[in-house]
Amino acid sequence: MSTTAPDPLATLGALPGVADAVDSVRKAVDRVYGHRVMRRRSSEVTAEAALRGARGSAALSGADWNLEEVRRRTDFSGDDESQVIGAALRLTAEAGQLLSIWRQSPLRVLARLHLVAAGGAAPDDAVGRPRLAGEPVDEPLIEAPLPGADEVAGRLEGLSGLILAGSAAPALVTAAVVHGELLALRPFGSYNGLVARTAERIVLIGSGLDPKSICPAEVGHAERGRAAYVAAFEGYLSGTPDGMAAWIAHCGRAVELGVRESTAVCEALQRGAA
Repeated sequence: MSTTAPDPLATLGALPGVADAVDSVRKAVDRVYGHRVMRRRSSEVTAEAALRGARGSAALSGADWNLEEVRRRTDFSGDDESQVIGAALRLTAEAGQLLSIWRQSPLRVLARLHLVAAGGAAPDDAVGRPRLAGEPVDEPLIEAPLPGADEVAGRLEGLSGLILAGSAAPALVTAAVVHGELLALRPFGSYNGLVARTAERIVLIGSGLDPKSICPAEVGHAERGRAAYVAAFEGYLSGTPDGMAAWIAHCGRAVELGVRESTAVCEALQRGAA
């Protein structure tokens, strides 16, 4: 008699409240994809969503700049905040180029994301690889205990295995788990939050939920605020059903707020104001 291995992501999808979050996200995404502007000017909406998503992700990492300042600036090589903004913009631009590699080698994509984020700002031997024992981590937003290097390596392999095995779970669930696990591990010496949110974006695009990348969850995470983000993440860290469901619902609401942002962009384009 053959047995089928359990699907842990699908199990999370069955948690109370998660199905409602998934359904709400799907309806919101369908509405913005059905906007008449998307028939002719979807590339403009995608570009604007990328900019706004990068700004939102950078805000959570401590560089909360006005959107127009991000749009105007061309040099991000100055102080720490400028470097965070530059890293976020580079990551958003890179995300769509890595979909095929993600399906074959998630760990290779994560290494590439850290390399892109660092942009030469870190020592060469520390870029693009998980941290070694004793190496420091610069991630001021997340103050949870830091897993050791051996635990990081093992859990990264486990996460990669889940992605490669595939799952019947909704895209929102997979994206939230990838995001939460990378925040929990903080596998690199720097830019872990930016990398985690970019990985969430890659899952949402690659799953087919948001193939044109017009629903920037980073906007929603930033709009809900750093305190709410950290509180929801603590639910993920708890590993309890209620905590995990709360984190997934938080990520779902972030996507919906990203949809609202892009809907506003569509409306502005329709009026000829953008």
